[in-house]
Amino acid sequence: MSELVLGQPKMKSKIMRELNAIVTIAARDITLFFKSPGMIIMSLAMPLFMMGMLGGSLAQNMAGGLGFDYGEFMLIGMLVNMLFMTTTTGITSLVEDHFTDFTQEMMISPVSRYSIVIGKIAGSSFGAIVSMIGTLIVGLVMGITLPVSQMLAVLALSPLMCLSAGALAMIVIGLIKSNKMANMAVMLITMPQMFLSGAIIPINHSSGVLFVLSRMMPMTYCLDLVRAVVYAGTPEYDSVVLFNPAVTCAAIIAITVVCLIVGTFFFARSEKNK
Repeated sequence: MSELVLGQPKMKSKIMRELNAIVTIAARDITLFFKSPGMIIMSLAMPLFMMGMLGGSLAQNMAGGLGFDYGEFMLIGMLVNMLFMTTTTGITSLVEDHFTDFTQEMMISPVSRYSIVIGKIAGSSFGAIVSMIGTLIVGLVMGITLPVSQMLAVLALSPLMCLSAGALAMIVIGLIKSNKMANMAVMLITMPQMFLSGAIIPINHSSGVLFVLSRMMPMTYCLDLVRAVVYAGTPEYDSVVLFNPAVTCAAIIAITVVCLIVGTFFFARSEKNK
């Protein structure tokens, strides 16, 4: 009994240590974000290009006869896309940390490797939320808005979206140790998803190779879950939602867990081999 009682404080102390590590690493990235005007400008400017120019052109030339409001469809797609793109881009700073030996200092600390990775993803997610705000501003200028209840639903799901994006990026970071190559690799895993997952172009009728690729991409399921929540109870639901939300949620969790385990393994191994 005494051993059990003594074990409880130790377990509580360990949990608090892990939480403190996550918060500290996330706070460092948020501080660096505010100290980098270029990052803030890019977080607000990217939605202007992605949604204002690319999405606006598609809305004017290809959105006729879809059976649903393309503007709202695109806004939701861009919100999730910016969460993915900004989070994965933020994760690449681990490569710079590798050369400054900051990751080595974290690795020798008595905290779980998963706490380090989750803290990094949480810090990168802050910039993603700023990008979401930029996307909403661009949407407002274009006359596209979401009800407050739906916006809150998207915000509630955003941590899961960011975690999924960050976990996928960790695999790349674990395999590549060149800053330039890491940025290129991250673009290669985010740009195709924007076009093939249904962020701005509906994929209901995709077939062949495009069908297979779209079902392999994590953003496809993240987008579908968000749209299932936003369009729930509306006549457009069947036109924009691909899967049962329960299946989609299970797929996101499974992909995220696998990518997080594999990515953390590669990341830890690369630091040990430095």
